[in-house]
Parts: sequence; structure tokens; C-alpha cells
Amino acid sequence: MLRLEHSWSWLALAVAALLGPKPSACGPPPGPRPNILLLMADDLGIGDVGCYGNTTIRTPNIDRLAADGVRLTQHLAAAPVCTPSRAAFLTGRYPLRSGMVSSQGLRVLQWTAVSGGLPPSEITFAKILKARGYTTGLVGKWHLGLSCASSDDHCHHPLNHGFDHFYGMPFSMMADCERWGLSEKRAVLEHRLNVCSQLVALATLTLTIGKLTRLIPAASWTLVIWSTVVCLLLLATSCLVGALIEHADCFLMRNHSIAEQPMRSQETMPLMLREVSSFVKRNKQGPFLLFVSFLHVHTPLVTTENFRGRSAHGLYGDNTEEMDWMVGQILETLDTEGLTNSTLVYFTSDHGGSLEAQFGNNQYGGWNGVYKGGKGMGGWEGGIRVPGIFRWPGVLPAGREIHEPTSLMDVFPTVVHLAGGQVPQDRVVDGRDLLALLQGTARHSDHEFLMHYCESFLHAARWHQRDRGAVWKVHFATPVFQPDGAGACYGQAVCPCSGDKVTHHVPPLLFDLSRDPSEAHALTPDTEPSFHRVVETVARAVAAHRQTLSPVPLQLDAADNTWKPWLQPCCGRFPFCWCDRDADSR
Repeated sequence: MLRLEHSWSWLALAVAALLGPKPSACGPPPGPRPNILLLMADDLGIGDVGCYGNTTIRTPNIDRLAADGVRLTQHLAAAPVCTPSRAAFLTGRYPLRSGMVSSQGLRVLQWTAVSGGLPPSEITFAKILKARGYTTGLVGKWHLGLSCASSDDHCHHPLNHGFDHFYGMPFSMMADCERWGLSEKRAVLEHRLNVCSQLVALATLTLTIGKLTRLIPAASWTLVIWSTVVCLLLLATSCLVGALIEHADCFLMRNHSIAEQPMRSQETMPLMLREVSSFVKRNKQGPFLLFVSFLHVHTPLVTTENFRGRSAHGLYGDNTEEMDWMVGQILETLDTEGLTNSTLVYFTSDHGGSLEAQFGNNQYGGWNGVYKGGKGMGGWEGGIRVPGIFRWPGVLPAGREIHEPTSLMDVFPTVVHLAGGQVPQDRVVDGRDLLALLQGTARHSDHEFLMHYCESFLHAARWHQRDRGAVWKVHFATPVFQPDGAGACYGQAVCPCSGDKVTHHVPPLLFDLSRDPSEAHALTPDTEPSFHRVVETVARAVAAHRQTLSPVPLQLDAADNTWKPWLQPCCGRFPFCWCDRDADSR
């Protein structure tokens, strides 16, 4: 036993060295450090973009970005939903390492006023670049927490994670912000409140009858009155819950102050563009890092009048085309300010499109092309394969395509390297510097293995077998699609990660993505001679990976992911939270 423990210790050290930061194959390009502009869509399917095969949604600006830069065809999110994926993007680490996952089915942060969020001990690329002299800004969606113990301690706030400037939503755009037919929280809360009010009303009626007929001697008119009050309060809350959610979660902040509560969603897009333009113009002497985190194309698909009805794909297509126009406006700002050649631009999505975003006969989620599954599915490719485009004129070759596995986590070491910084040495960083691969001086990605989590549960892993040119995918667990024969979990917001609606595979499912990117044909020992070797190799990699994990508090579990009234940001006296501090400038 001692020998076995000793062997595991050496294996863990070796894997930590492999998974930890590596020196770049090449130094930073000569000349001034670049400005860095990171553009992230919300819930965009890889199949919704022209340069990734869509011929009916018009995305000329994103397509131009790809034509002028490098397009990654196997770019992967570290998680299939917003909060953990964005945590991994900012830190270069699997979200399980920072605790930005749940083990209880709470896939993302549920409210603004929760105590969970990206721990202050985590190091984001914004922190490193700020220390290296960059001016750093975030415009748009955050969804990584706000406060810990009081409504203004802002322990999880973007400004506490390296950003000098923040304008946007501390939470996330959601259908409840517009009281849509689709609902993330309102419909469930209304139903629960109505059921409770009906039960209390029944109890009140029973007590009243019992009092009048003397069948319930213990009944008193005081008890009847109080139960009636409780019933009326439950009914009133049920009627007001939609408005309460709008005020609690759908608001804009400028740095530490609330700018607009609740936000007027139809006016938010031009406000975001104005903030981007203002930030670029103020900091054009550089260097700057600007992370533009779009509210598009998450439901409720708020789209201005100029773009409504323009696409062939309803409101979702309209919203996608409007986001592409926004990308064009941002790139035009760089052109106008003479910053195009000195700015690295990156475009991606936080995960795949939502297949379950349906209401009536209408589809309000994205298309993931040939890839199986979608948002919320930790293993299937449609939930995690995303656009990945880099442009830096004169440094990165235009029109280049890379068919190697890469990750959103790779942005962390790449931008840190370009800024002349050092990747942290005191923790495992899972991302890999992409510069050599983007420039063409490296043939292969540094990722041999990538793990695919659903919450805290490992659903799949991939192995890039470079000598054979194969990319193997092993599925240990997959969600049970509903109804039978469907390609998603219809009737639910997203597919579950655990429980009786998940199938565990022994032996695991095996696919060769290099030949079967749609994951349509599971391989067997009869159809693939390498089956056992591949499965055993991946199993050893998974075991070694697990040796590098350390226990941390899970920020998305119920204890830290339940609404706490004392954490609720409010620009008035709660619950009367209303203000528009940007009205004059608007």
C-alpha cells in the first residue's frame, strides 16, 4: 500500500507539471504590446455563424473577422452553461478547481443576491494585465457573483477581479426580465406561491367552518384572521413576483453603483455600444484589455426595431444579426481610432445554443450545426463546441484554419503571455498558450487530454492522439433525452447532470470525432480494434487528472446560491428599488 501511495504521489506531481503552466514555444512578438479586445456571445450556437457553415443567418462582420484572422474549428467551452464556463474563461482553470460548480442541480448562479461567486483568491487574466500596466474594462454580462456578506462588500464584483471599469449586468439577461412566456424563475415561483396560498385558504376555510359549527374546539378567530392574512400575502406576492424579479436581477451597474434599476432592455444595446466606444477612445494610447460580454443571444432575445423581422429564422435570427452588427460597430471604432493593427481581437460564445428554448411552435435557441446536443449537456459536442476566432493583422496569418482541440481556458495564458506577464505558479492552470499554434510555428495543440464536466460530475473526456491524427471522445454518462427519440431534454430548462435522468455507461461510449464529429456511431470492440486501448488510456488520464484536484467549497450549491435579502442591491429602500442615474446622459 505504501508503494502504491508513493507511485500516486509521483504521478500526481508529474501530471501537475504537465497541467501547469508551460513556457511558450516562442516569445511575445516584437514591438509594443497589443491592445486586447475579447468578444463573447451568450448562448450562440456554432452553427449560427456564416463562417462556421450557416448560409441563412447573415453574420458578415464575424465572417470578416474570420477571413482576416485565424478560425479554430475545435474550440471548446470548459462547461456547457454560463457561470462555470465564464469562470473557466477568466481563470484558465476548470471551474471545479475554483468551486464554480454545483453538486445539487443548481447549474448557474440563481440570483444577484447570493453569497456564491468567483472566489477573490482566484487570479483572472484581468488581474495580471492590470498589474502589467493595462487599463482593463468589462462591458456587458458578468454572472459570477457580486457580494459575500453585505450588499456593498462586492467581494465577487468585476472590480475586485482586476477590471478597472465595469458597465453592465452583474447577473444575466433572462426571459424573466421581459416577463416572457418562457421563464427561468417566475413561473416556478408563481406556481409554488399559488399552491401555498390555496393550501392556506383551504386551512382557513376549514378553521372557519370548524369555529362556526364548533367541530374544531381549538379553533379561534385570531387563528382564522392570521391565516387569512397569510393567504392574502401569498396571493399578493404571487401577483408581484414578476416585478420583484425584474428589480432584483435585471439592472445595470456602473462600477460599484447601480445605474438603472430595473433596466429598460430595449435601450440597453445602444448604451453598451456607447460604453465600448467611450472606453476605446479614452484608452487608445493603450495598452488596454476590453472584455465585451454580449447580452445577445440569450432569451428573451431583446432586439431593436431596426432588426426585428429581418432574418429567415424569426426572433433568434434577428437577434443574432443584430449582435453581428454590434461586432461591426466595435470593429469600426477600432478602425476609426487607428487601432486595428495594434489590437488582438477574439470572438467566441460561452457555450452551445439552447435546444430546449422553445415556446409554442417557436424555437428561441440556437443551432449547433452537425454537433449532437446543446446548452447544458456536459459531454455532447453541441453543448461545448463554440466559435473561436482570433485576428491581429500583421502578426496572425489571415484566413488560417486550425483543426486542433483548443479551449476557452487557453485565452488566459495567451493574453497573459502577450502582455508580458507570468502565468501563476502556485496553482494548476489548465489553459495552454495558443500563440505558436495561431502563428503556425507549432503544428499541434498542447492539449492531449481535455475533461468535460457537467456540474461536478465528469461526463466525458477526449484524447488527441497526435501520431494517428485522431480525436477520441469517451462518454461516461449522458443525459436521457425526452421524449424518446428526441435530441434534447424538452420540457426542462436544460438536461440534468445526475440522477435517474442520466445514463452511466459501462463500458463507456467511444467516438472518433475525426471521422464522426456528429457522435452518431458509437464504436465497439468489434468495430474499433483500438477500443480497449483508447478507453484504458483515457481512464488513466482521468485518474491522473483527479489527483490534481483539491477540495474547495462549491459556490453554486444551495448554501451560497439561495437569495439573501441582505445582499440585494437596491438604489432605493428595498423593495422599492428604482433609479435611472444615466437618464440625463441618455
